[in-house]
Amino acid sequence: MTAPAPDTTADTLVVAEVFGPTVQGEGPSMGRRASFLRLGGCNLACSWCDTPFTWDATRFDLRAELTRTPVPELVARVLEGSPGIVVITGGEPLLHQQQPGWAALLATLNVAGVEVEVETNGTLAPTPATAAAVTRFNVSPKLTHSNDPTDKRIRPDALTALHHTGRAAFKFVCRTPADIQEAAAHTAAYGIPPHEVWVMPEGTTTGELDERLRLLADPAIRAGFNLTTRLHVHAWGDERAR
Repeated sequence: MTAPAPDTTADTLVVAEVFGPTVQGEGPSMGRRASFLRLGGCNLACSWCDTPFTWDATRFDLRAELTRTPVPELVARVLEGSPGIVVITGGEPLLHQQQPGWAALLATLNVAGVEVEVETNGTLAPTPATAAAVTRFNVSPKLTHSNDPTDKRIRPDALTALHHTGRAAFKFVCRTPADIQEAAAHTAAYGIPPHEVWVMPEGTTTGELDERLRLLADPAIRAGFNLTTRLHVHAWGDERAR
């Protein structure tokens, strides 16, 4: 009998880019040294997405942008320079939870002793194994201005599951004070306390971020929310892999 062919997809992941050490530019870990692993694929199509090369086949050749890469190679790369945090982002990284490479990646990073942050749009619940291995979920539910349908971008079961991990920070990309009101309605609906919420201005230039931050700061503080900017944009502009 002929032996079965080896599973060439085991312990690999579909990757757009790996970079760092740099800094985590957003949210509660802003300013900390970090390396980033950006996975391919997304289940949303936000109009202002700053990483469409991970999912948008109408504008990008995804066969050129995305590469299936062995997990040991990915781990070696993200640990270069001894970052304190490894950030797994996308796209939507939780789409990869059922891949053998996902479990291998998290297990190896845990053994290495680094903190692991997963950046997610909040539409997929983490598996128990994922929840146990991740230091923090940076959850960014999308608001109306993303132009995604409400039933796709707001998934109550997933938001509740992420909140119940006790390891989630919720980050809302906002343009106007009305967006903060929308964010407050969502957090109240799912029992997310204000101190677990960060408001971040949308923008890819220092000018855009500064202008919107001035509009958002007072309403965010009144709502009990935290504020974050995009530190990497202030340092390097819209340069990719920074």
